[in-house]
Amino acid sequence: MTTQNLLVELFVEELPPKALNKLGAAFSGVLTEQLKAQGLAAANAVVTAYASPRRLAAHVTGVLAQAADKAVQQKLMPVTVGLDANGNATPALLKKLQALGADVSDPAAAVAALKRAPDGKAEALFYDSVVKGATLAAGLQKALDEALAKLPIPKVMQYQLETDCELPGWTSVNFVRPAHSLIALHGSAVVSIKALGLKAGNSTQGHRFEAKVPTVVVPHADQYAEVLKNDGAVIASFDERRAEIVRQLQAAAAKVGGGVKPIEDDALLDEVTALVERPNVLVCAFEKQFLDVPQECLILTMKANQKYFPLLDAAGKLTHQFLVVSNISPADASAVIGGNERVVRPRLADAKFFFDQDRKKTLESRVDGLSKVVYHNKLGTQGERMARVCAIAKAIGQQLGGDLLAKQAEQAARLAKTDLLTDMVGEFPELQGIMGGYYARHDGLPVEISEAIEDHYKPRFAGDELPRNSVGVVVALADKLETLVGMFGIGNLPSGDKDPFALRRHALGVIRMLIEKDLAIDLSALLSLSAPVFGEKITDASEALAAFIYDRLAGGLREQGFSAQEVDAVLALQPQRLSDVAKRLAAVRAFAALPESPALAAANKRIGNILKKAGEVDAHANSALFKEDAEKALHAAMQKLVPESTAQFESGDYTASLQTLAALHGPVNAFFDDVMVNAEEMDLRLNRQGLLKSLHVAMNRVADLARLAV
Repeated sequence: MTTQNLLVELFVEELPPKALNKLGAAFSGVLTEQLKAQGLAAANAVVTAYASPRRLAAHVTGVLAQAADKAVQQKLMPVTVGLDANGNATPALLKKLQALGADVSDPAAAVAALKRAPDGKAEALFYDSVVKGATLAAGLQKALDEALAKLPIPKVMQYQLETDCELPGWTSVNFVRPAHSLIALHGSAVVSIKALGLKAGNSTQGHRFEAKVPTVVVPHADQYAEVLKNDGAVIASFDERRAEIVRQLQAAAAKVGGGVKPIEDDALLDEVTALVERPNVLVCAFEKQFLDVPQECLILTMKANQKYFPLLDAAGKLTHQFLVVSNISPADASAVIGGNERVVRPRLADAKFFFDQDRKKTLESRVDGLSKVVYHNKLGTQGERMARVCAIAKAIGQQLGGDLLAKQAEQAARLAKTDLLTDMVGEFPELQGIMGGYYARHDGLPVEISEAIEDHYKPRFAGDELPRNSVGVVVALADKLETLVGMFGIGNLPSGDKDPFALRRHALGVIRMLIEKDLAIDLSALLSLSAPVFGEKITDASEALAAFIYDRLAGGLREQGFSAQEVDAVLALQPQRLSDVAKRLAAVRAFAALPESPALAAANKRIGNILKKAGEVDAHANSALFKEDAEKALHAAMQKLVPESTAQFESGDYTASLQTLAALHGPVNAFFDDVMVNAEEMDLRLNRQGLLKSLHVAMNRVADLARLAV
């Protein structure tokens, strides 16, 4: 069968920019999968997605005009139901065959055409038929309906569309934006389909202002992107348009000179790509006096409000120039440049005003105001929260650095949330913490305190840097623990993809700080000192919270390349010093590579099962009660090797500790070959169980080795 390439385009009004890329990928992906499922496109068909501000399109290679006929075997019913005692068709069978379109004028012939085959313990009747392959018109209609139904639309709107029939009138249509035209081309032929009240054709519209023709006619599916670019002044491909913006941004920065570079922001780049059909990057500037305002404020207002790309110098400092991605390319761009410069000026002036006003009050003077801001209806105000964070930070600081660190952490925690009451953070909530650092420095606070205030939200996201100094680490830990303990204590837990208080992120932040800063404090100690500060407001959920944190840790370790078995073996013991986990994993990996490992892991699992059935067992053995040579040999080997392994474990050399125990491989195997653990004599049985208990304790200090058993 001959094939042609297929093009489908839906032309609409401006689509939500932040969702455009996902919409384009979903539209083309579902459409193609549906065509493949119906046999209209091969499994290796290549799909090209197109997404511009006003269109979603897909180009699919090698599409058939009609799918091949398909042989289908359908189970009808058990033989005992379909045939009577004489082998004749029952009314139930004839009715079923009739419903399938089979000829039942000769029941005997109809039965003879059926197949009998085993079906579980019984035998069933099967009917073979040939299903006509779907036509492209019918198959594409189904695929398009499915693609539109499955679009990840953020918000549906309803609009009215004039009916396309003899009787005039209007019909309601629900879609993300009003749709105006539909293209469906199989090669050069239009496929007769409909969607959203539109009939498919071969024409669309180009750029609102710069298209060469009012209606762009696409003569062939393979000419779509080329014709749209030449006649419509539109780059249809999202990726191509994005790459063109990057190229122009870099070229414009190079033209400015001085080693400046546009700020790197993938989210901003994606959003701007979704706002323009044919990009044109222009260089603009603002007055240098605004550079006295913290650059984070200026950068945020330019990116968030205007979608501009600020230019940074070689040292990462903001310059007074910025780049605009325009959707038009006039011969004289001065009006466009001047317009953008006029628009940004009031935004920067607002930021300067906020900064100047905020510095008229100290952070300390804002502390009382926190008691007027509600944090959570069950957990009180921001003032109450601040007091809890102070108490937790002081306790952690005392454990990690004594009186000085405790005092500094308490002071930083007291002021850390005060910038929530400033005008700048009120306008730009993303700057909380950052502005607190600036205002702390303006108030003359020590660098340790100002950096801690600025850093206490870190890490804000995966891969973000950690707080710079020990005071910042303590306050950041306290802040995250207060949130985790409080939310778990009132039962406000993450569910599915819903995590409004970012508890998963907070848990990962705690994990990273404990591990990467190698903090000498147990996880259980952190939780136990955090819960009491809430008083009667919460129920202590430390156990559930610890399990949540270990679960996040396990996921992170698996992403780092450790096997699920290795992670399970180490975290089964719930090691309290998270900074030790990496060393434990390395030790487990080295142990697993030893030839003795599989047998020892299996033996460890066997020992665990024996002890589980035995109940409470004292980890002690009396050598005077040993009768068998194998148990004497195992005890002797343990007397020699376990103290050595224990010393290595206590010094932190987990790898050597496990490798030392690997020498017990022979005595352990001999013990299980020659010794009956559950002897009839009670004293012998308890003594042997005690010996195994001692061995089990020694073997499972680093990890639960039984988890390594296959």
